[in-house]
Formats: sequence, C-alpha cells, structure tokens
Amino acid sequence: MIKNIIILSALSSLFILGACKKNEDINSAPHSAISNPAELGIPNIEKRDIPKDGKYPEMTFTSKEHDFGVIEANSIVNYSFTFKNTGEADLIISRALGSCGCTIPEYPKEPIKMGESGKIDVSFNSANKHGNQQKSITIYTNTKAGAESLYIMASIKE
Repeated sequence: MIKNIIILSALSSLFILGACKKNEDINSAPHSAISNPAELGIPNIEKRDIPKDGKYPEMTFTSKEHDFGVIEANSIVNYSFTFKNTGEADLIISRALGSCGCTIPEYPKEPIKMGESGKIDVSFNSANKHGNQQKSITIYTNTKAGAESLYIMASIKE
C-alpha cells in the first residue's frame, strides 16, 4: 500500500514538473497558492487608479486567437496580434505574460494614443512539446477591465 502511494506521488510530481519546463503556469495556480501576486510579477489590477474623468482606453483586436496549424518539433514560430486603441484615453500596457516559458510576448512600452494602433508580438518555442498545444498571453493594461487575454494554438508534428 505504501509502495503504491510512493509510486503515485512520484508520477504526479513528474507530470506536474513536465507540464512546462521553463516556467510554471501561474494562471492555473489556485488563488490560495499565491500569497502575494506582486512577488510573481503579477500587477494587482484591483487597486489600480480610476481615472478622475471616468475615461478609459479600450483595446480592440483584429483577432484574439491565432492557430499556427501544424509546426515542426523544436521550432520557433512568431505571430503579431494587432489592436487599436478605440477608447477615450491613452492606452498603457504595464505587463504581458505568457502562460508558459515557451510563450514570449513583446509589447509596446510607450502609451498608445486614442485612435492609434499597436501590436503584441508573440514567439512560441515548440521544444519539448508534443501534440496539440494551446497557450495564453495576458496583457495587463489601464483599460476598464484591467487585462486582456490572447490565445495561440499549434499542433506539433512528431
């Protein structure tokens, strides 16, 4: 009985560690497991400043999803999500996080004026990945919602 429990524990640990080798998926961690989100680099969007004039920027994306289709194992693919600030204030992106170390977003560091466009460049590394993959990118902003989510998918050819 104890031997079975040890084997089950070992297999569970391997599964958890193998899910994403470079970074843990902080988006899937239970809230109770994160005692201080700032320690993980997650901004606290609940305490952000509310504009005195009540005007917010708004990110309007051409698409919030991209499917790379079938890609080679151990390859790096890139995609640019385009958006426009359709709100009533300058858009500020404070952080962009991929759900895994294999997904790296790059975002504009300067404010995006009303009516202007921008892009979020996403790089996906398929090393050590197999089969169908779906990853998310969370964009933290000064919009009313405070965050936007983007998604990429790929099927890794084995």
